Amino acid sequence: MSVHFLGALSDPRELVEHPQLEPEVKRAILASWASDACAVQSQPRLRKPPELRRPVAVQDVLAALNDLDTAAGPAV
Repeated sequence: MSVHFLGALSDPRELVEHPQLEPEVKRAILASWASDACAVQSQPRLRKPPELRRPVAVQDVLAALNDLDTAAGPAV
């Protein structure tokens, strides 16, 4: 997957809803977006993943991860 593709996304939920990506890939991308490595200085509640056009709230990334996990069903 190219960074150019991810740059077309503006919201974590768009990634969750993308039909061509495997859930494991989506989860890995979302987890990286939620990491402190991309913290916005002086606004730790926001993250600016390099692939996205704008910062997103951490709670939006975590909600997208939750949506992904819910769609996958219960863990075995």
